[in-house]
Amino acid sequence: MEKAEPRRRSHPDAEGPGDGADGLRERGFARYGAERLGILPAGSAAGDLARIREVCAAMPPDPYAPGTNRFRRYSHAVYLPWKDELSWIPGTPDPVHGTVTDFSQGQDGPDRPRTRRVLPDIPEALRGNPLLLRLLRWDIEQVLSLKDLGRRPLWAGVHLIRLGVDGPGQEAVSSPNCLHQDGGSAGTFTFAHLISRTNVTGGQNVIATPGSAGLQPEDPWADIHAEFTLTDPLDGYAVHDHRVSHYVAPVRAGSGRGPGERSILIVGIAPYVPQL
Repeated sequence: MEKAEPRRRSHPDAEGPGDGADGLRERGFARYGAERLGILPAGSAAGDLARIREVCAAMPPDPYAPGTNRFRRYSHAVYLPWKDELSWIPGTPDPVHGTVTDFSQGQDGPDRPRTRRVLPDIPEALRGNPLLLRLLRWDIEQVLSLKDLGRRPLWAGVHLIRLGVDGPGQEAVSSPNCLHQDGGSAGTFTFAHLISRTNVTGGQNVIATPGSAGLQPEDPWADIHAEFTLTDPLDGYAVHDHRVSHYVAPVRAGSGRGPGERSILIVGIAPYVPQL
C-alpha cells in the first residue's frame, strides 16, 4: 500500500481572514470576525453578549462526559425560507433540567457508539436574545447563498459549549477529542462564534481534509488546511462538513488568577429531510 505523505498544508495561505460564502464554496471552510458580521461586541450588542455569557457561566456539566470540565446546552430551531420565519422547537419535559432536546453527532463517534442522548435546552429567556438570533440568521443566510434551498425548511442545532478550568493542572476537553466530521448530509454546515475566552491557554482550532478524521493534528499523516485560535468576541469560522474535518484542542488554565473558560456558540445547519 502506498504511504500517504507526512503532515502538510493543502492551503498554506488559509490562515488569513476568511471570505465568507466564497471560502465555503471554494475550500469548504472560512473564517470571519465580528466586523464581517457587522456586529460591534463592545457597542449596541454588548448587553446581549453579556446575557449569553451569563447563561454559559451557569451551564450544567456535560452529562455524558464527567470529569472533562465541559458544560453545555442544546436546542433545535427550524427556518422556513418562504416565510423568513425562524422558530424554536420545544424541548421534552425533564425533572432535572426543565426541558431537554435530543442530540446526535453522526452515526458512531470515535469515542462512543450511537446512543440516544439528550442535553439541557437553551433557556427560553435566551431564545429571544437579539444577538443570538442575529448570529443564527447570519449563519442561515450563508447557507442559503450557497444552496438552492428556498423551498425546503432548514434545520438548525444550536449549541452553547463552555470549556472551564478552575486552576493549574486542570484540562477541559471538547468532543470528539480528535479531527472529526459531524456526520451530517452533504448539505450540512457548521458555524462557530466565540462568546468569551478568559485566562486559558490552548483551544486552537484545526481544519483538515476528510481523510484526516480520527487522527490527532500532530499525527504525521494529518493533512492540515489551517490552524488558528479564536481570541476576540464573535471570532468565528464555518465548515462544510463533508468536505473537511475539524478539531479544537483542550484548554488549560492561563497565568492569571482565578478560573479560566472558553465559551462558544456552535450552529449546525442542514436541509430538513422528510422521513415519509
